[in-house]
Amino acid sequence: MNYFSKPSKSFHKILRLVLLSVFILGCIVTAFFMYYKPSSPLLNHLLQSSDCTKNIPHVYSETNYKNMTIVLLWMWPFGQTYEMNVCSSAFNIEGCFITVDRKFYNKSDGVVIHHRDIAGDLSNLPKSQRPWFQKWIWMNWESPRHTARLPGLNNLFNLTLSYRRDSDIKMPYGFLVTANTVEDFVPPSKDKLVCWIVSNWSPNHVRAKYYNEFKNHINIQTFGRAFNKHIADKDYNPIVSSCKFYLAFENSVHEDYITEKLYNPLSLGTVPVVLGPTRENYEIFVPRDAFIHVDDFKTPKELLADYLLLLDKNEELYLGYFKWRRHFKVNIVKFWAELTCKACDYLRHKNEYKAFNNLNKWFWG
Repeated sequence: MNYFSKPSKSFHKILRLVLLSVFILGCIVTAFFMYYKPSSPLLNHLLQSSDCTKNIPHVYSETNYKNMTIVLLWMWPFGQTYEMNVCSSAFNIEGCFITVDRKFYNKSDGVVIHHRDIAGDLSNLPKSQRPWFQKWIWMNWESPRHTARLPGLNNLFNLTLSYRRDSDIKMPYGFLVTANTVEDFVPPSKDKLVCWIVSNWSPNHVRAKYYNEFKNHINIQTFGRAFNKHIADKDYNPIVSSCKFYLAFENSVHEDYITEKLYNPLSLGTVPVVLGPTRENYEIFVPRDAFIHVDDFKTPKELLADYLLLLDKNEELYLGYFKWRRHFKVNIVKFWAELTCKACDYLRHKNEYKAFNNLNKWFWG
């Protein structure tokens, strides 16, 4: 027998079939692990080097979400789109993959659901069963008065993400951070005494009733849709910074509901006159000498209007409201990217089981 004779054609045919079968099997295994995160370094290496991944869509063949915390934003808040994967570059939060692609549902560590976009019958919420490791995060930045109480939500979520201090994931509208250098702050030049920009108007709002009395005793320059004086976004900062005082009146009064109406004038060198929760509540977030609270005065006329006119004439007293700027600066939250990144950061560091079983009582009381 000649052991060195050429293999027969049938042998070549069988060999090709075996190799083809191995290749197909390899592709099936590779595709399986593309959709279920591999934890083994060897499997990661095989996936990255396999030719079978070349025809898989780019987002799934990339390793940028492997071994990362995945957060699925179920609906764009108010339909507003934004750049998503900026956690590292913008907020120094590492290891996050934020997406709106619902194909990631089964492997998302958290699903963020914006309350104001939930349908009244809950029909636009996820239909698939929640994976055991996944947390649903209730996100809302409106006050209870302006948030519809929907049936069926009470025991649906694991975590809360809101402006409230007792939220699982706390994110106020703004906050103060320590300044890098200590120096006296000089406010911008002023040509207006009191200003107010408002679009959402209701005669039943506490702020509307207060304004209607207050305007009889002091000149207030008003802007916004409520006064048929629309202003462009680019004009907002110049207007507010040109006012000595700005009416930071919230549309409803609830604990911790302190919005950008406070933080914007603070950042622009204008003294806010606040109407909202108690002075004590405000002082948790900003120094007591950074703002004027309407509750400090018995009536709009007798004290508040007279006090603002006094400050207008006394520069030393007025500048006292900016002493805090020697040590702090204002950081205004960058909606909505910062919120989803904060949710991811929470999930990365706190992976214990958690359920929220009484949303109705907690938020609406």
